[in-house]
Amino acid sequence: MQQSVEALVRVLESYRGRDKVIRTVCYGSQLVGGVLSRKAEPDVSSHRLGKSLLLFSAQLSQCRTVLRLFDDLSMLAYSHSYGFGTREDDAGVRWISVLTNVADQLYYPCEHIAWAADAELIKVKSDKWWLFSTVLWGTSLLLGILRSLRVLLLLKKKLKRCGRDVAGNSRSQLRRQMQGEVLSILSSMADLSNAIHWMPPGFLWAGRFPNWLVGLMGTISSLIGLIQMNSDDSDQTNNT
Repeated sequence: MQQSVEALVRVLESYRGRDKVIRTVCYGSQLVGGVLSRKAEPDVSSHRLGKSLLLFSAQLSQCRTVLRLFDDLSMLAYSHSYGFGTREDDAGVRWISVLTNVADQLYYPCEHIAWAADAELIKVKSDKWWLFSTVLWGTSLLLGILRSLRVLLLLKKKLKRCGRDVAGNSRSQLRRQMQGEVLSILSSMADLSNAIHWMPPGFLWAGRFPNWLVGLMGTISSLIGLIQMNSDDSDQTNNT
């Protein structure tokens, strides 16, 4: 029990870990709240709890939006360090990553303007800026899926080409990398389904998801993110 609490504290002490926990709780609350508030024979107490959870989820989402006001510089530093991806061996992976960085970099100012407009800090309509940010987020997710598919294909070719000549540790490392890419694809697909839901009505399934389904997709993506973060931390610990 104590080890679990200490592990949770370590996660919450970092910005990245705290954001992932808040995200998981946010979508988990929306999932449970959506289920409770849509029952055919609503129990008053359950219905009220469901509405409260949906309001709580909305507040956590707003909290994450405010925290992202300070992410521009870190994203810019990452984009600058990556540059044109000259360290990548594959040109496809390189250019997909560059385009993803551009979409991510443009996403933040669009979201900041939309947030400032809703907060009445600036006198502009927020609708188009929320749309821009959603389109950029969806573009980034789609590019991320393409990148993971490309990396997965390259890893499969490498594993097949090397065959039995590869040492056991190298083969297991390649398989772990492939599993990580598969998880990234599943996570991005879950988020992309929500991004399409938040597009203007008439575009694919935009606006058709009930609260519980948005919460389910977001919870799946968030749990995968926590698993990947824990895996990355374990790999760093093993390397040191």
